[in-house]
Amino acid sequence: MTDINIRKDGRAGRITLTRPKALNALSYDMCLAVERAIDRWRDDASVDLVLIDAEGEKAFCAGGDIAEMYRTGTAGDFDYGRKFWRDEYRMNAKLAEYPKPVVSFLHGFTMGGGVGLGCHGSHRIVGESSQIAMPEVGIGLIPDVGGTYLLSRAPGRIGEYLGITASRMAAGDAIFAGFADSFVPEAQWQSFKERLCTTGDITSLEEAATTPPDSALAAQQSEIDALFAGEGLQDIHNLLATNDGDLAQKTLKALNRNAPLAMALTIEMLHRLRSPSLTIRKALEMEYRVSHRIMEHGDFLEGIRAQIIDKDKSPKWQYADGSVPAVAVSKILMPLGAEKLDFKESAMKIGFIGLGNMGGPMAANLAKAGHEVSGFDVAGVEIDGVTSVETGPAAAEGADVVITMLPNGSILRAVADTVIPAMKPGAVLLDCSTVDVDSARAVAQQAKAANLGALDAPVSGGIGGAAGGTLTFMVGGNDEAFAIAKPLFDIMGQKAVHCGEAGNGQAAKICNNMVLGVTMIATCEAFALADKLGLSREAMFDVVSTSSGYSWSMNAYCPAPGVGPTSPADNGYLPGFAAELMLKDLRLSQQAAEAADADTPMGEEATALYARFVEDEDGLGQDFSAMLLRFEKRGRG
Repeated sequence: MTDINIRKDGRAGRITLTRPKALNALSYDMCLAVERAIDRWRDDASVDLVLIDAEGEKAFCAGGDIAEMYRTGTAGDFDYGRKFWRDEYRMNAKLAEYPKPVVSFLHGFTMGGGVGLGCHGSHRIVGESSQIAMPEVGIGLIPDVGGTYLLSRAPGRIGEYLGITASRMAAGDAIFAGFADSFVPEAQWQSFKERLCTTGDITSLEEAATTPPDSALAAQQSEIDALFAGEGLQDIHNLLATNDGDLAQKTLKALNRNAPLAMALTIEMLHRLRSPSLTIRKALEMEYRVSHRIMEHGDFLEGIRAQIIDKDKSPKWQYADGSVPAVAVSKILMPLGAEKLDFKESAMKIGFIGLGNMGGPMAANLAKAGHEVSGFDVAGVEIDGVTSVETGPAAAEGADVVITMLPNGSILRAVADTVIPAMKPGAVLLDCSTVDVDSARAVAQQAKAANLGALDAPVSGGIGGAAGGTLTFMVGGNDEAFAIAKPLFDIMGQKAVHCGEAGNGQAAKICNNMVLGVTMIATCEAFALADKLGLSREAMFDVVSTSSGYSWSMNAYCPAPGVGPTSPADNGYLPGFAAELMLKDLRLSQQAAEAADADTPMGEEATALYARFVEDEDGLGQDFSAMLLRFEKRGRG
């Protein structure tokens, strides 16, 4: 392949981009070639490190080769671009997670796809000519290929600034922002590369690296933090427009050139990703939601036309006035369900016990992802792609992971008694039920005694999340078991938070649902009060959903029908999360509070109210948001 030179050189696996006339732009075939190479070298004992560089003087890699995406996209074929992004993002993740040192030499322009190739390795080297940027908003895309991962980890609001201005970073800036690690004068690069290949010893970098140039970004950080402190694009625009400083006015001009929807998406994504649980895969999965939809619903094709094809530099952006509706951002960032980026992990043998409303769709998603799933349920249900067996132990036999989704702690203990003896040593028992903390810890101890891994991983997201593969898992257990189960969490959900030792997943779940139960009651009370004060529900939602009353109960699961995103309220309150299940979780929270001697008066009151609603009124069988109907009918007495 003439565009890329892949070979072994001494103790190094070497990847050199060889299309300098195209600024080493990364094609689809080049992405696949890089992935094949690093897969091959991963377990090759003769390769100690991977070295990535490029020919020519102008660029390491100035981006992805997007001409074919434009040609196919304008013809109405979005699958080519989606396939390109899926495979490229998988390669990006492998580089970020690679078990051996990955050393990249980032001379000249390193932009877009070049950042994905060169800025996720373990040792990223810059020199005097380095210019690194994520300029995607200029063509209607967001900083992808893991760009949001890097930007969300940058100091302060530097990520927002770089992400929506497309500003270039010199060597000192790149190190300050977290896009590079070391400065080595370019005159020394060739001899340093030769030393790396000869010895395979990355510690020689300590001798080669010198003090980097000063960072202009670092000097401007306090001003950038103030100008980019807003929660959304419009807030940032307002802060810039009311500031007469040179930086503010220069930045405002840059923003006026870029796609408003892409900038609004970038800001929202960085805010969502900026958390201790951030991983490269989480960022890439969210980026793929955008790239999957951006040709059909965004400005990507128009941006390419204006900048690359016609070169008129006059794109006709959506929301050209800069006012991007929140719903437009939300639609692009919605989970993709079965189309979710899956990174194509190796297949496992899985036993699944409990194939009800939640367990059934979860098992089906695992089977669709290519895993071998055997399932058992006392009701004898059958799930597409899942092999039905007659007992729990039969499902567990030979499985790498056994997943349970059961009604309560006593049933979990009984199932564990029969399943654990049937599991092979080293397998993992993954319980996704919501049960009491004591039961979770007792089963974990039982599994540990049998030389098994154990995780308690209750879920949030309801039946819709189970079907769409968008659940959140709150996980307790040791690191080794969590690492084994992590690929499965990525299929069944959009987030898995490792909360610590066994039982901590259940602790997190009951604390979370105590918050949810209390806030849903408050949300329903507020709607009922608004009705009686003559305030329309639409006005109520518009105010509260964008101000200090913001909550998941209001914004994502609004209990008032016809208001906000579609929720069970719009389907006659058929359960997404049944009121009796909320009552169960609230009672678990109060049981735990009593055991821990914790004062939880709001949780206690919410438990009592849901008990009346379910057991004495008409809440049984309805969604937990049907609490609104209760308040509509009641006065203050």
